[in-house]
Amino acid sequence: MNRALTVDDLVLAGIALGAGLLAAFLLRVLMRWLGKHADRTRWSGDDVIVDALRTVVPWAAFLGGVASAGGILPLTRTVQKHVNQSLTVVLIFVVTLTAARVIAGLVRAVTQSRSGVAGSATIFVNITRVLVLAIGFLVVLQTLGISIAPMLTALGVGGLAVALALQDTLANLFAGIHILASKTVQPGDYIQLSSGEEGYVEDINWRQTTVRALSNNLIVIPNGELAKANMTNFMRPEQKLTITVQVGVAYDSDLEHVERVTCEVVAEVMKEIDGAVPDHEPLVRFHTFGDSRIGFTVILGVGEFSDQFRIKHEFIKRLHRRYAQEGIRIPAPARTVALQQGSVSIPQQRTAGQVGDAHVAHLD
Repeated sequence: MNRALTVDDLVLAGIALGAGLLAAFLLRVLMRWLGKHADRTRWSGDDVIVDALRTVVPWAAFLGGVASAGGILPLTRTVQKHVNQSLTVVLIFVVTLTAARVIAGLVRAVTQSRSGVAGSATIFVNITRVLVLAIGFLVVLQTLGISIAPMLTALGVGGLAVALALQDTLANLFAGIHILASKTVQPGDYIQLSSGEEGYVEDINWRQTTVRALSNNLIVIPNGELAKANMTNFMRPEQKLTITVQVGVAYDSDLEHVERVTCEVVAEVMKEIDGAVPDHEPLVRFHTFGDSRIGFTVILGVGEFSDQFRIKHEFIKRLHRRYAQEGIRIPAPARTVALQQGSVSIPQQRTAGQVGDAHVAHLD
């Protein structure tokens, strides 16, 4: 038989509970102090660990005080067993949530710190969090005396039915894992699909890939569709790329002079415009004897895909101004307009700026 409850038991239990609360408070203050020091380090992993410990350590101290108070009180074996079991379940629950937060945070920190890994892809973080929570749930069941073997068997049989019902979802999940594992697409890459969608990859989660277009609109693409699509990745294998600008000059131009002036403008743009490649070698390649001009291609170096628009803009402005200073003429396309009156045809030469597209006018 258990002895009767006395005042001394209540006092000692209160002291044990108060000690647990005091320890929880002091440990929380200590965790806050450690968090300030962790903010000063370059590694973000210690921030994740300290932030998670702020929860689990005070709770562990408090539950320890409650357990000590329960041990002091003259409880029956049944009540004592239920109290200890409940405290154990709460502690496992807190530890599981903390472990899920810590491991998921570390996975996120590692992936964000390495360019070769999925930078901000939440698919790995979500999978890690689900696995930790599932393990914690099974430990809780085992602690409560519930056998998990039949449950695992039932999950194995039911998992087949669930897999058949969720074929598309599972296909997107494994497609996302395959995309990230193959490193063909990573968050931050600029991609263009054969269907026309293009933009920066924001995130790859368990179901879909989010792409941010240059207009800041979000394009949501199922992972399965992305894995099957023909795609151009403008960030791989190298972020730097070259772009071309088509130019034409009059037939009476000194091509050596044209090439030298154009290369000077290219070098100037490469050094002065943000997003250009300063060490890019200016390249000019003549290629066409056109109807009214000699055509050539100018090759520019660009740091990344979205920089090309600003660089083209500045290059064309500066090249046009420099050609005007050097007396290099960019001819307008010429068109022949045939004016018919009766049986007489009178050809006239006009520039495209005067008549627009080629056409034939008939006069009665």
